[in-house]
Amino acid sequence: MSEAEVMFTSDLTSLARTMEFAAALGAALRAGDLVLLEGGLGAGKTTLVQGLARGMGLASAVKSPTYTLVHEHPAARAGGPRLGHLDLYRIPTGRDLGDLGLEELLGRGAVVVEWGARLFAPDADALLLTLEGPPAGGPEDARQLRLCGRGPRGAELAALAVAHLAPAPQVP
Repeated sequence: MSEAEVMFTSDLTSLARTMEFAAALGAALRAGDLVLLEGGLGAGKTTLVQGLARGMGLASAVKSPTYTLVHEHPAARAGGPRLGHLDLYRIPTGRDLGDLGLEELLGRGAVVVEWGARLFAPDADALLLTLEGPPAGGPEDARQLRLCGRGPRGAELAALAVAHLAPAPQVP
């Protein structure tokens, strides 16, 4: 792990907690931010994107762009960032994705990529989020979240996420 990386694991114990976390992170997103999501089918990647959109103040419905590959949601306020939402489930790993317009999307807003490992971007300044769950014997809407911030902005977003996920100090 380099100086510019932050790694953390946390349990998201409910759908409400997942949405709360994602909304807090979404409020911090700005144009040029890249968030890569990983996790199996049904892990909650699209739900997390819905929470990010809520935190960004976006009113449009967020659905997974599995067949269209890319959805772009307008900014909530003048001068605010748009949300680019990509789903690479149907794209083979390592394929050149230059034709998806990632650079243009990043210029206009924050970009979230489901199945982000399929995006060949080894040096990208990004926040990587991996969702797993539900845990054996746990609630159906609980998830385990692993995050890693790569590069200066990715590490900054990871630190913000960790601060939000860390348990509140106990008051005696």
